Amino acid sequence: MSGLRSIENEHLRVTVSDHGAELASVYDKGLGLERIWCADPSVWNRHAPILFPFVGKVNGGEYRYGGKKYAMKSQHGFARDSEFECVSVGLDSIVHLLTSDAKTREVYPFDFELTVTHRFDPQNPRVLKVQWEVRNCSDGEMLYSIGAHPGFAVPALPDESRSMYYLSFPGKEKLSYILVSPKTALAVPEVSYDLPLEGGLLPIADDLFDRDALIFEKGQVDVVGIARPDKSPYVTMRCAGFPFLGVWSKPTGRFVCLEPWLGRTDDDGFAGELQDKAGEQALKAGEAKTYSYSMEFHA
Repeated sequence: MSGLRSIENEHLRVTVSDHGAELASVYDKGLGLERIWCADPSVWNRHAPILFPFVGKVNGGEYRYGGKKYAMKSQHGFARDSEFECVSVGLDSIVHLLTSDAKTREVYPFDFELTVTHRFDPQNPRVLKVQWEVRNCSDGEMLYSIGAHPGFAVPALPDESRSMYYLSFPGKEKLSYILVSPKTALAVPEVSYDLPLEGGLLPIADDLFDRDALIFEKGQVDVVGIARPDKSPYVTMRCAGFPFLGVWSKPTGRFVCLEPWLGRTDDDGFAGELQDKAGEQALKAGEAKTYSYSMEFHA
């Protein structure tokens, strides 16, 4: 059975599961509230999965690399359903490691190490930083995507509704987004939609996610958040350097996911090689790269 690892400070108690190195809880001690979605299996059975080595779906449940076809039937890769090794638990950080093995190589022909660190920010105890280090342990180039998918409990209080809250894009007056095909759940990048904002805010209307996730491309968003009914900040995510951001919920879910991605789901009808996927990342043999984002849980 997966272990649960916890760290805490005067404001927050953070729990991470060995299964998927998934952030399972951020309990706000001052407010007496859980800030992460409860993973109700009748609605959406995850808290904050890590998407690796794919973000989204591959067309037809298979992809092509080096003249071969590989099956990847589930979306978002396999890390979210893998058992990670807990490397360390300190006063302010939890470190997990996933290493390739014979099972992963059946569906993903690269040797890798994925190290995941959850750490309190020493400058602000209400900020949790998530860091990934992807290391290529193969003899040649390694291709991959990676992304975050944290679900935040919205609304926070039982007598509130999600539609009382706002998405927050500080400093933005307008953004553009794309959607996925309702038939295939694959991206339709040739059709984009304007998203006008008022004071950087967008009400979370009941029908906002009727057509699945809003996908913001081309690094439009460095900071995104959720604002309370009085428009004060509830959660702020800083995700500079991520070319894609997804915002998603189930139409009736009491949560909102803010998802910084490196890579995304295939284009509808995509039939190219792995290296031609939208946003695909590459590492040379022996090379490693680190990515990070942070979440501030406002009082």
